[in-house]
Amino acid sequence: MKRALTVNLADEDICLLAEKALYWPRHRALLIADAHFGKAAAYRRFGQPVPVGTTQTNLDVLDQLLAEYDCQQIIFLGDFLHAKESHAPRTLALLEQWRARHAELKLTLIRGNHDLRAGDPPAQLRIEVVAEPLLMAPFALQHEPVPHPTHHVLAGHVHPTYRLQGRGRQSVRAPCFSLGERISLLPAFGAFTGGMNIDAGASNHRIYLVADGAVWPLTTFV
Repeated sequence: MKRALTVNLADEDICLLAEKALYWPRHRALLIADAHFGKAAAYRRFGQPVPVGTTQTNLDVLDQLLAEYDCQQIIFLGDFLHAKESHAPRTLALLEQWRARHAELKLTLIRGNHDLRAGDPPAQLRIEVVAEPLLMAPFALQHEPVPHPTHHVLAGHVHPTYRLQGRGRQSVRAPCFSLGERISLLPAFGAFTGGMNIDAGASNHRIYLVADGAVWPLTTFV
């Protein structure tokens, strides 16, 4: 069982992490897709019963990763905040406290579709916000999984999952990394997000499941 699995993609070594993040050693960078901070707060604003503490849970995971890996920067591949309602005082206070603990860390956000609706993060979080693509050879870092003419795309947006079928009607669905020839997808980092099933055969992607605190190549199960 491996909590981190090093793979080669576009002639670059990257680490797939069980925490649904990607570590890029050459740039000492964590890549995070679809954190959706404040999603639960946005739902509660409209009176819907949803889990509490998801923002703190996500920040605790980030703290754990920063303690384990040599990081100079975090790059968010879109959808940092979920909605305008995510600018709730409690959510922003937790984010500001976390930022204060990591004042020297460089943070970059590539705007996603939810960021356009939610608005940029507050200035006190000191996050550089850019449009896609952010080119860091050999990768084009994006939110939307659309091809780039010269770079391999690392993206989020679709929250990839994979459904394993057992005997009878048994099945289980898990988040996954989906690595293709031109476009690769990161799972949603957020603790309160849905997912879209990936068809490994149709996509011709390498699938790595995130389950039981580890990263598993799909070939382990088939």
